[in-house]
Amino acid sequence: MSTESLTFYTHPMSRGRVSRWMLEETGLPYEEVILDYGSTMKSPEYLAINPMGKVPALRHGGVTVTENAAICTHLADLVPGKGLLPQPGSPQRGLCYRWLFFAAGPLESFLTARKYGALAPTSEAGYGNEADLLNTLEQAVGGKAYLVGDGFTVADLYLASVMGFYMRFGMLERRAAFEDYVRPHQQRPAALRAAARDEALMAAHPHPAAAAAAAAAAARTTATAAP
Repeated sequence: MSTESLTFYTHPMSRGRVSRWMLEETGLPYEEVILDYGSTMKSPEYLAINPMGKVPALRHGGVTVTENAAICTHLADLVPGKGLLPQPGSPQRGLCYRWLFFAAGPLESFLTARKYGALAPTSEAGYGNEADLLNTLEQAVGGKAYLVGDGFTVADLYLASVMGFYMRFGMLERRAAFEDYVRPHQQRPAALRAAARDEALMAAHPHPAAAAAAAAAAARTTATAAP
């Protein structure tokens, strides 16, 4: 394992929640840097680290790793004794990659596009159609505790994160197989620690959309109370 320091750039209401969970699973020490949308996330200092101006990002020594799937895979490789990735070159490693990148690729692409009303025509959509996606997902998780063998891997972490988020906000249907798969993973000690840390940060670092909604609600309350 490399002894180089880890610095984690994130926001509590971002996809960084996935990478934080992975950091907690590794047990490795890390420094966190919380960035706010539209300000520090777009600062020259951070753009020098990630020119996209997005989170999460991980600095490992002098190297920057971005994209959740890449961060999670890299972190898993730092702690081989924890079994978060199967052995390199094994069929199980390929299976783990399959479901990790299914979650990070077609599944997230479809759910995000649908959320914003930007679905591509079925004949042109790289993520396929909804029925095929969700049925494939159900076949993968139905009746199983884990996607690969008999242990928790980075693929389970990533898929449970994506499914849990989208079900929580009503953007992924709550099939019984989905809920049965996600529920125990969300109760892992590392998942609970990561969630607690992000929840604790939200008051000081609200998402702009949430802050705007809260301000609008306060304005309506004030207007209603006015004589």
